[in-house]
Amino acid sequence: MTMGLIVGNRGFFPDHLAKSGREEMIQTLQKMSFDTVVLTPEQSKHGAVETHAEAKRCAELFRANSGRIDGVIVSLPNFGDERAIADTLRLARLNVPVLVQATPDTPSKMSISHRRDSFCGKMSACNNLKQYGIPYSLTTLHTVAPDSEEFKKDLTCFAGICRVVNGLRNLRIGAIGARPAAFNTVRYSEKLLEASGISVETLDLSEVLGRISRMKDNDEHAVSKLQAIQKYVSTAGVPQPALLKMAKLGAVVEDWMKSASVQISAVQCWTSMEENLGVVPCTVMSMMSDGLLSSACEVDVCGVLSMHALRLASETPSALLDWNNNYGSHPDKAVCFHCSNLPKHFFRDVKMDYQEIIAGTVGKDNTFGTCVGRVKSGPMSYARFSTDDRTGKIRGYVGGGAFTDDPLETFGGAGVVEIPQMQQLLHYICEQGFEHHVAANFSTVAGMVHEAATRYLGWETYWHAQ
Repeated sequence: MTMGLIVGNRGFFPDHLAKSGREEMIQTLQKMSFDTVVLTPEQSKHGAVETHAEAKRCAELFRANSGRIDGVIVSLPNFGDERAIADTLRLARLNVPVLVQATPDTPSKMSISHRRDSFCGKMSACNNLKQYGIPYSLTTLHTVAPDSEEFKKDLTCFAGICRVVNGLRNLRIGAIGARPAAFNTVRYSEKLLEASGISVETLDLSEVLGRISRMKDNDEHAVSKLQAIQKYVSTAGVPQPALLKMAKLGAVVEDWMKSASVQISAVQCWTSMEENLGVVPCTVMSMMSDGLLSSACEVDVCGVLSMHALRLASETPSALLDWNNNYGSHPDKAVCFHCSNLPKHFFRDVKMDYQEIIAGTVGKDNTFGTCVGRVKSGPMSYARFSTDDRTGKIRGYVGGGAFTDDPLETFGGAGVVEIPQMQQLLHYICEQGFEHHVAANFSTVAGMVHEAATRYLGWETYWHAQ
């Protein structure tokens, strides 16, 4: 990951602070494996930005590296020139997240030769960014040293925000098949997504089934996919013809996603896949999600978008679950369930089986391919974004909790989740008309997703129990 670095300076404050501050910040970024794009001392005084000419020079450098800059850090080792900072960002036109950091004064070094005043300068810099209409993020503490543990945590969080923002802009989602007729709840607006730079590429399920029917059993991609499936999950008791169908399905979807430059997918299942192909797509989708190519069922495009946001923040697999059942009389616990295509990353133990719900309609032999097991315990983050056609907005909610080891006897992929003030969350979901699907991730990244969505993408997002 690459960060653009703007080091602020102001002439009547000690110049040596800009010099040492720049070096300290570059050192910290290097230790945390970030590449840095920053002016050199030959390009400006101490490699900092103070004058309009230096602002233009820094902006030119940033534009020349725009293809690789993920975010910008504004560092204030002294008061800094707020105009030059804002001018640099305006002229660079990067449209990436910005983090503002100010280095603290030392009480024993408050003479004219060492006084920073970055405490005050940060307010002036932020005031100018607000005037220029440039969104920015703040460190947890108002002033924080570049080499401190607190700032390293801020950097880690900021990197997650950058991944979410940059990963959702210019995203291409594959919608494979039509929305199941009974699922009005997953309807969405392609146009509202497009307004945020997110495109939806569609593929009719008949095309998928046609390509599968024309694929030979010894097709190289199908054979390799079959081997991958058998390595991924226990397939004991699953008929070989069903496994081959899954392998061909996986090969066809993977080939189409590559050719269409699609990063994530939402797939039709209920019940066309079972009636016309004779398997469920769960394992194929589970493998994609486990490989960080998030995949949601029931053509829930906004659901897979929510999965992807969490995945970008945490860099680990996400799942799409139902808020499905109460857990006894515990007000802050619930059963999260799907039937299931959860990634293997989510399970304590997992095997392939048949889908018990659909089997009652289409027969057991047509429903092999589910990933069945108990969700492991651990901290979790959740998110849901939706397109609201009535208001013309994308909106959502995020929060955190934990999967628990509470006993649970059921089928599919299921776990017990505990969330603070869960009754208030459930009330909010119903009051606002959100879907019963929610994206989950084994992480604590709700804050990153919230910041990315609200500050940089302009999506109204509720952060539960903040």
